[in-house]
Amino acid sequence: MRLKLPLLRARYIPPARAPILRYGVAVLSITLALIPALMLADVVESRLVVFAVAIMVSAWYGGWKPGLVATSFALTVSAYFSLAGEHTPDEYRKAIIHLTLFVFVALLICSFNAALRSAQEGLRRSEINFRSLVTNAPYGICRCDSDGILLSANPALVSMLSYASPSELVDGNLANLYADTQQWFVVADHFRSSHRFNGLIADWVRKDGIPITVRLSGRTIRDEHSTTYFELFAEDVTEHRALEQQLRQAQKMEAVGRLAGGIAHDFNNLLMVISGYCEFLLERIGSDPAVRGPAQEIANAANRATALTRQLLAFSRKQMLTPKVLDLNAVVTENFKMLTRLIGEDIELVMVPGSDLGPTKADPGQIEQVIMNLAVNARDAMPRGGKLTIETANVSLDESYARLHPPVEPGEYIMLAMSDTGVGMDSETQSRIFEPFFSTKGAKGTGLGLSMVYGIVKQSGGYIWAYSEPGKGTSFKVYLPRVTETGEAAVLQPAPAAKAVQQGRETVLLVEDEVTVLRLAREYLERQGYTVIDAGDPATAILISNAHSGPIHLLLTDVVMPGMTGRELANHLCPRRPEMRVLYMSGYTENAIGQNGTLDAGITLLQKPFTLLTLKAKVREVLDTPLPKEVSMSARLAMQTEAGAANGKLSPFRAQRFKLQLPLKYRPIGEEAWRAGTTENISRSGLLFRAEELIPANVQLEINLVLPAEIAGLSAAEVVCRGEVVRTIEAETPSMNPALAAKILQYHFQHGSHMAEA
Repeated sequence: MRLKLPLLRARYIPPARAPILRYGVAVLSITLALIPALMLADVVESRLVVFAVAIMVSAWYGGWKPGLVATSFALTVSAYFSLAGEHTPDEYRKAIIHLTLFVFVALLICSFNAALRSAQEGLRRSEINFRSLVTNAPYGICRCDSDGILLSANPALVSMLSYASPSELVDGNLANLYADTQQWFVVADHFRSSHRFNGLIADWVRKDGIPITVRLSGRTIRDEHSTTYFELFAEDVTEHRALEQQLRQAQKMEAVGRLAGGIAHDFNNLLMVISGYCEFLLERIGSDPAVRGPAQEIANAANRATALTRQLLAFSRKQMLTPKVLDLNAVVTENFKMLTRLIGEDIELVMVPGSDLGPTKADPGQIEQVIMNLAVNARDAMPRGGKLTIETANVSLDESYARLHPPVEPGEYIMLAMSDTGVGMDSETQSRIFEPFFSTKGAKGTGLGLSMVYGIVKQSGGYIWAYSEPGKGTSFKVYLPRVTETGEAAVLQPAPAAKAVQQGRETVLLVEDEVTVLRLAREYLERQGYTVIDAGDPATAILISNAHSGPIHLLLTDVVMPGMTGRELANHLCPRRPEMRVLYMSGYTENAIGQNGTLDAGITLLQKPFTLLTLKAKVREVLDTPLPKEVSMSARLAMQTEAGAANGKLSPFRAQRFKLQLPLKYRPIGEEAWRAGTTENISRSGLLFRAEELIPANVQLEINLVLPAEIAGLSAAEVVCRGEVVRTIEAETPSMNPALAAKILQYHFQHGSHMAEA
């Protein structure tokens, strides 16, 4: 009865009726016990035994409360039979002792049974909690025997493996879950060693055939019969594993990119020397094929090396872009005829332009490179001919798409899709197509085409995805952010015919830390009639500029140099020589003249390695660009100021200040968020303004404000200034903001970027 009743109660008795049943069992047990007690009235011990059993049953099933009720009832009945009628004092005394003994035994049994019941209830609750913990655990938990046969599995493991119920897993072998059975032997060895293990990575296969990656922990246990069992804990880390692989891939790309950017500067200088002196040779040796042929091959090899270097910089996103607002339909249309000649007549080229296509902002030349490289890959994937479709469209990528395609940000995009009917790719090849130096073309492929495409798209703020199946062709989809700004649209026109460049007569300050490049550029510019002052480092250039009494019309400087960048050198020299133009040259800029691969406004860059004819044309172009009115006025005021200072008088034209309170925005160079301020006074060379917080001296700021007509000229104009903090002023009262005094290094109107008097 003690084994069956709790089971009966647990399984079949509703909770609301359980108290009634408990007390009913107690009364029934006492009533049944009264029958032998009445029949054996002369045997006190028999009544004690019978009542003790009745109380034990009551306490066992009903708890201590029904037990006390049964004890009281039994005590009343026993007292009635023991004390009723006439008895001698010894009989009364004996009856009272028996009753006391009965009460003691009854209470002892009741307390023991209550303690036992409490222990069993605690065990039951502990088992329920344990089962709940295992059942609701987010990790898969299972137990198997020494042969690997699954004995039990929790719902998390069943769901992880895409089964409908645990019964589909139980009695199966754990080894069948592995994609590679060799991994099961590793786990089995851990089990047999009877040592715990953690963090073991394994590849499992779900019921639907989809592979998953799990992290396993396990232990060996033995029951009371010394039977060995294995417990296994599994965590699904498929998504984490994919993210780790993406991170490793990104780190690998970054490492290769840093290597490419690091060698690009020196490598481009070497190519500059090779190609430059090849041009000298080709000019002097005439048309003799015995000599001109080898020299031309050297020049061709230098050109191929130049293209390779630019591919390295492109995939590592270290090249400088000149983004413009453009119409993607116009870019594709402009290159359509060239694509037709590129892919051959056996491939049908189809264009599906999107209607009302929105604008995007990118470097037109780099987008052309993307189209050309994707077209070449499509051509190679269709050796027997086929069809290449180029499609553009406005697309909106929502949250659900972004979740499935990290790191895409939801928003409006312009799509460029290029689909071919070629041989296609399997999933393993697709996972590596954007890796540098990975190629499916054998020895003839460099493995930089698609990696360069990837770098250009990412540097332009876009995304690229590939969709392919073996035998069903490939589709590349490029998503470039749609812009709403109105800017100078890129005008796609054929390259103009080369025109004669006039002979130079100006003075050029040439700054280059590579001696061979310095010698080559100086020799060539001097042949063109320029007066060249060369310097091997920025410090020497500053000394030369300070000592040179005549004008310097152009600063031609490398960007990356030891001690000071070309940008910093220009910022130092141009305030003292406002009429001097600046032309930068570099093969790797390290964001010294731009941010995230985009040139700052007003910057002119000559990318190494360049031809000497390109150098000649670009120098002439920069020198022939007229200086804006503001810069000319600043130059005149600077000369008047110097003349007045030489005579001991202060020129009345020197930096006239206006006490104006104008709202402005400012931010330190390199920061994203703008801060608000108000000017106290302002001149052409500097300003004093109230700021949100103090900023240390020598920090450069970007300042945006609207100048009134008396400052800007004929009418009010918005201007973006580049300034440097020269002094900080604490607030006079707690309610006031601190003040910053800044000198203006550069200011930019809509028509250009110019240096101002510092």
